[in-house]
Amino acid sequence: MEPMLSMRTAVVLLALAALGGLLMAGIRFAGKPHPPTWLAMGHGFIAGAAVTLLVYDFFTTGLPGLAQLGLLLFLIAAAGGIVLNLCYHWKQLPLPKWLVVVHALVAVGGFVLLLIAAWR
Repeated sequence: MEPMLSMRTAVVLLALAALGGLLMAGIRFAGKPHPPTWLAMGHGFIAGAAVTLLVYDFFTTGLPGLAQLGLLLFLIAAAGGIVLNLCYHWKQLPLPKWLVVVHALVAVGGFVLLLIAAWR
């Protein structure tokens, strides 16, 4: 796949994942301890598919500098998502609101950088 098309596909997938993330954050900040499992898993799978595309591009055709930095931020956000899932959601513990916010902010930073790189 052409790198620019692949990056734009990742942007679309990440936008869908972001909608799920916003819904989950709304659920958490509305007072529930964690979102439904199906929503959390769908969010992670869609975001993971996008990050996989970016990693593939990085190792095969290369990514522009901004997209590389965006990918790094997405990998950090993914680590935060894994912690949220395995250390809290899986154990039926309330998700720490501060970690939800940090996870979202790092992902938004990566999204903005990828968006700029994909349409520059």
